[in-house]
Amino acid sequence: MGTVTRGTTNPNRLRRMDRWIAATHGAELRRAVDPVAVDLGYGAAPWTAVELLQRLRTVAPHARVVGVEIEPARVAAAKPYEREGLAFRHGGFEVPVPQRPTLIRAANVLRQYDEARVAEVWARLCGRLAPASAHSRGGLLVEGTCDEIGRRHVWVALGPEGPRTVTFATRLGSLDRPSDLAERLPKALIHRNVPGEPVHTFLRDFDRAWAAAAPYASYGARQRWMRAVRDLTADWPVTDGPVRWRQGEVTVAWGALAPRG
Repeated sequence: MGTVTRGTTNPNRLRRMDRWIAATHGAELRRAVDPVAVDLGYGAAPWTAVELLQRLRTVAPHARVVGVEIEPARVAAAKPYEREGLAFRHGGFEVPVPQRPTLIRAANVLRQYDEARVAEVWARLCGRLAPASAHSRGGLLVEGTCDEIGRRHVWVALGPEGPRTVTFATRLGSLDRPSDLAERLPKALIHRNVPGEPVHTFLRDFDRAWAAAAPYASYGARQRWMRAVRDLTADWPVTDGPVRWRQGEVTVAWGALAPRG
């Protein structure tokens, strides 16, 4: 189920997303009896699935990764890279794995779809996640967009219940202003970056906080970013803290940025 993507991919392109997943979802992966992660729409080459396995196993040694692609030729090309813990399957949004995944990562997949399709796809993928329980929040869907070499990335994190947060991540040395990240907003938000929409207001406030933090630039872009994010917390529900901010990240509750109407 789905449409063939351009398939553009590069080694290390999704490192920021992977680093965040390992830090925030590692405990859930460790607790799972059979932690399966799906790299949905990995593209014309299998690099992102190979790297996802390597990064997840630093926090969950028993994690397995299944790369899923809707283009059969891409699956055939990836098969030689299979090894213990890594497999490739033909499929799409139906997520053809027998158990409910602990993680589904869909990077640069929905960008080609109409905005009206996003809610439907989200609901389908969230319905495939491992369910919540008394000791778990359930599986995690991470869906977003990044540039070709992974310098700028924005993603939405969703659980079985729906969207939870939005994360903005960047290589700070390449950043002129936070609103530069607008071009990498996921499909659910990219057309909402207009006056009157929450995401537009957030990026405007972020730019203002960045400008006010200019004196901190003498200590480096990281210190300027951290100061700007700290100022944002006065008006926006930032859900992470300095440990993540130092990585060039900030995560905000979905409800604060969700589209109106």
